Amino acid sequence: MEIIQHLLDGFLVALQPMNLFLVIAGCAVGLFIGAMPGLGSVNGVAILLPVTFIVPPTSAIIFLAAIYYGAMYGGAISSIMLGIPGASTAVATTFDGRPLALKGMADKALVAAAVASFAGGTISIILFTAFAPPLAKVALAFGSPEEFALMMLAFGTFVGLGGDDIPKTLFSICIGLVMSAVGLDIISGRPRLIFGDIPGFFHGINFLVLAIGIYGIGEILWTIESSRGGVQVSQAVVSVKRILAALRELVKSTKTILMGSFVGFFVGLLPAAGATPASIMSYGFAKTMSSKPGSFGKGNIDGVTAPESANNAASTGSMLPMLTLGIPGSPTTAILLGGMVIWGLEPGPRLFVDQTEFVWGLIASLYVANFFAIVLNIAFIPLFVWVLKLPFTILAPIIFVLCVVGGYAPTQDMHDVWLMLLFGVVGYFMRKLDYPMAPMVLAIVLGPLAELSLRQSLLQSHGSVLVFFERPISGVIMVFAVLLFLTPVIRAAMRSITARRAGSAGE
Repeated sequence: MEIIQHLLDGFLVALQPMNLFLVIAGCAVGLFIGAMPGLGSVNGVAILLPVTFIVPPTSAIIFLAAIYYGAMYGGAISSIMLGIPGASTAVATTFDGRPLALKGMADKALVAAAVASFAGGTISIILFTAFAPPLAKVALAFGSPEEFALMMLAFGTFVGLGGDDIPKTLFSICIGLVMSAVGLDIISGRPRLIFGDIPGFFHGINFLVLAIGIYGIGEILWTIESSRGGVQVSQAVVSVKRILAALRELVKSTKTILMGSFVGFFVGLLPAAGATPASIMSYGFAKTMSSKPGSFGKGNIDGVTAPESANNAASTGSMLPMLTLGIPGSPTTAILLGGMVIWGLEPGPRLFVDQTEFVWGLIASLYVANFFAIVLNIAFIPLFVWVLKLPFTILAPIIFVLCVVGGYAPTQDMHDVWLMLLFGVVGYFMRKLDYPMAPMVLAIVLGPLAELSLRQSLLQSHGSVLVFFERPISGVIMVFAVLLFLTPVIRAAMRSITARRAGSAGE
């Protein structure tokens, strides 16, 4: 009852005219920031943080949180419409969102992304409201072994339950892990895999550079080659009737959306994880749950709803350890944490007692921001679909320029632009040779996190790998991961036995 009273007080704060204006403005700005390749919520919040010093702390956090929310929605726009991830959190949406757009179902993919984002955001805010302190303690129970086990489970879903060629999947994962290791060693600080002391490799391979190169430049090259007789990207149309039909069809994806919301929220709770791993892991779990895993990557609507519900849920979940423990759950919340310190607020358990107006005003504003984000998103669907009606001779140069800007923006280094172009060619050949790209993207995202948790775990256990099986939580997760990795071997053995029996019966 006390929580409901606090929440009602929070809505009185969030619905004040200035705060309501800031929520709407933040969602609109965030939608644009999320849709622009290379920007993303981290850059958007960082750029606009100084602007918030002219308003009270509660209004400031409401504005920045609305930008964060809007960016989570906006990232799907360019992923679906152009095949370029607007941010790293929307890379998994590209896997099936772009094929849907190319089939003339861009409006369906955009509606699915918006509704899944709304559902993921709503479920996560409810969990945030009801279980903030105990969930923060659960997140603290996850040490390095549990985090590594979770990463292995994510890799295992692609190997054991993917419909792709297993050797090619393993090759893609290995290539991604190698690229994630480029740069400076996380413990010794020594350079590794820098290809003859090339300075640009010292900061590692930026994930967005890889994603934009493979899915942006690679997509252009593939479209040009596959449509030599005259490129026609899509025949997408939009109408109220089609949008309502897409909404009705989403009832079938309820299970996937719920799964993505809970997975996203829980992964968001883990320090330094954030929305990107959450969305990609949720995509892998959706593929695991599906009765048609082979349809993923070819335009399965669950391949859009799973990552979109997860990244919105994770964005809310990552705020929880920031407020209750002072530990940022993602790069964006790290910037928000810095803002709180500048505003004179001390994150931690006392914040819920000493600054109730600030905390509950923020929580209530998340409900309001979630509502306006979906309204803005669905209202602009006709405009987004109009983009696909542009002739490819106009669209291709625009995509190319956006790719170059997106590759340059994160580090402002021309080295990354050349690297992005190289990845574009690699992405084209991978698609031509039928190599799955999703496992490589997963590996380069989770690689640094997996390496850090692996090495920390082995240091704690003095080199014993049993640490991953001795702890209850990590032990259970690791057993499932190992079973998934062995699934192709088990299937092959069963097919061999069945074939032998059939041969014996035939004789």
